[in-house]
Amino acid sequence: MNWYQNCLKPLQIAFLGGAIATTSLTFFGTAWCQSVRAALQDSPKVVVDEAWQIVNREYVDPDFNQIDWLRTREELLDRQYTAPEEAYRAIRSALKQLQDPYTRFLDPKQFQRLTEQTSGELSGVGIFLELHPQTRQLTVVKPYENSPASKAGILSGDTVLSIDGRSTQGMSVRAASQLIRGEIGSQVELEIDRPGWGPFAVALTRAKIEVPSVSHAVKYENSARIGYIRLDEFSSHAAEQMERSIMALEKEKVDAFVLDLRGNPGGLLESSIEIARMWLDEGAIVSTIDRDGNREAVRANGSALTQRPLAVLVDQRSASSSEILTGALQDNRRAKIIGTKTFGKALVQAVHSLSDGSGLAVTVAHYYTPKGTDISKMGITPDIPIQLSQQQQRRLVANRRIRATQSDPHYTRAIATLMAQLEPKPLALTLE
Repeated sequence: MNWYQNCLKPLQIAFLGGAIATTSLTFFGTAWCQSVRAALQDSPKVVVDEAWQIVNREYVDPDFNQIDWLRTREELLDRQYTAPEEAYRAIRSALKQLQDPYTRFLDPKQFQRLTEQTSGELSGVGIFLELHPQTRQLTVVKPYENSPASKAGILSGDTVLSIDGRSTQGMSVRAASQLIRGEIGSQVELEIDRPGWGPFAVALTRAKIEVPSVSHAVKYENSARIGYIRLDEFSSHAAEQMERSIMALEKEKVDAFVLDLRGNPGGLLESSIEIARMWLDEGAIVSTIDRDGNREAVRANGSALTQRPLAVLVDQRSASSSEILTGALQDNRRAKIIGTKTFGKALVQAVHSLSDGSGLAVTVAHYYTPKGTDISKMGITPDIPIQLSQQQQRRLVANRRIRATQSDPHYTRAIATLMAQLEPKPLALTLE
């Protein structure tokens, strides 16, 4: 047994809150192990070894894709790293051997973005921007409720001409968003153009913003009132936002629901389970199997918020948690699934923070639909498939305004399907 193996066991148990607590590592054995400890703590190697240990402990394939994972650790710790970026490249190179695109290393900026995405919160002013399809100008789709932007009177349709004096001409939505975000309490100045007003400046103080993952509306289709719900991602706030949307539409006495999961890349597993329970009173939702063959099954718990007819819209970009929800609703015959075959991601990741602010996402389990189907690389086949031309697909992605209208083939098919399920309303008769 070499010195790496002598020092390995204590390292494996030094976990705290899902991440390795580097200050509480305890080494046993020779003085060499003690010197290794000092060397690790004073160099980028500590992050390298943190990442290696998390994979060693949790990765779903205990054979590591036939890679000698212990030997990989030896090779990683034999190297000298003069900067964190060198260590990051080494970690990514080691993970690449697993041939799993979902087990990945995230540098501090990438990890911060992922944390913001899954938390459903960010520091900003609370506006949703897009490039206007005709003018290609940076345009406010809507300000978020109770945000600094809404309180300052920014309206849907306003054009953002500059951010802190920097012109937005030719600027992407992502680049603009990065400029607008910043520390809570700091200020950003936007130059706004509004029809009938002309350009004017607005100084906004950044705050913590709960990003809406769910939006809803009542659609009037023929004689029916349809509750349309759009779910963009499964963030930590998605379930509570979904509950509010369903309850609001129930108060509007809608006749049926359309749940739009198109383009939803997934998110938190727990969020998908909570949302599935809002639509299902009984039945299985999902089951997971970890590296040791342990199976965990999750079921509905009688907490459905509505029993009204439901149609779900999906496409090839509906992935992960979207597919868990879709599979649960389809296998339990709770909804008609309409659209194109989904992405086909049937793996569960755990995300860990590392000691320098970077992070690691590692695949820890496979999941299966209620009927035991493995959708990995296969996706979920809709009950009612719809094939769109590339031009139609690009149009739907580029122009959000046509979604859930008569120009949206998925939506119009969903309405036709729901109308066939609804009982005709009795005609009001008058006597003369």
